[in-house]
Amino acid sequence: MSADAQFDSALDLLRRLSPLHTSLNLTRITTLLPDLTEDLLSSVDQPLSTRRCPKSHRDYLLCDYNRDGDSYRSPWSNEFDPPVEDATYPSERVRKLEVAANEAFEVYRELYYEGGVGSTYFWDLDDGFAGVVLLKKSVAPGSKSSGAWDSIHVFEATDRARTAHYKLTSTVILHLGTGNESLGDLNLSGNMTRQIEADYPVDNDASHVANVGRLVEDMELKMRNLLQEVYFGKAKDVIGDLRSIPSLTETSKEKASHRDMISSMGR
Repeated sequence: MSADAQFDSALDLLRRLSPLHTSLNLTRITTLLPDLTEDLLSSVDQPLSTRRCPKSHRDYLLCDYNRDGDSYRSPWSNEFDPPVEDATYPSERVRKLEVAANEAFEVYRELYYEGGVGSTYFWDLDDGFAGVVLLKKSVAPGSKSSGAWDSIHVFEATDRARTAHYKLTSTVILHLGTGNESLGDLNLSGNMTRQIEADYPVDNDASHVANVGRLVEDMELKMRNLLQEVYFGKAKDVIGDLRSIPSLTETSKEKASHRDMISSMGR
């Protein structure tokens, strides 16, 4: 089997397995196919992990965009942990934008998530720059329920005359779990990806941070509403039809009464 066929098969397999165990399944696949490690890590979105910056003592999120080998760059200190020789860093201009974006999205995270962890990373492109905005909120340990929300927003900004063209790809990875004696165990996991392109005016570099913030805010609102109204609503209907707390006798009586009422109204 060719390398391309193995890569396509690995992606197809990961799409069919539970998103809750994406990291574990990805590790198992790369153990069997080590030559595909870099391609799979850069192509598959997985739940975000947290690490503490040894210099600033602040938490930051790990992803493929701040990784160099086995080291990760902190957005707070701009240093890799563990240190890496000849590592790639953003230019001075892009680093200033990265710092400003981290400050802005810290406010966004507190307002919308009321906790959690957030990190923003920028890097240079030939005709502009690109970046990723990461947000994570998990249920506090020790709770009877489990849950995590991971947002991954990757964007490209292409500079033009007085405007900039932005291309945003957003992925949300959601996991919810609960259980009790009457209902048993429930696990709901999944991910969603959406894309958008837009042009916004740019007066200075600070405009880029505001424009990216607007794109991310609008996209998260749309995806959150879509999850709540479509996916959760559909899952509720399916689970309600498959499993009910009242006995079958009571359910049958209610359906019979409902049919009698409908038939009497039609007379």
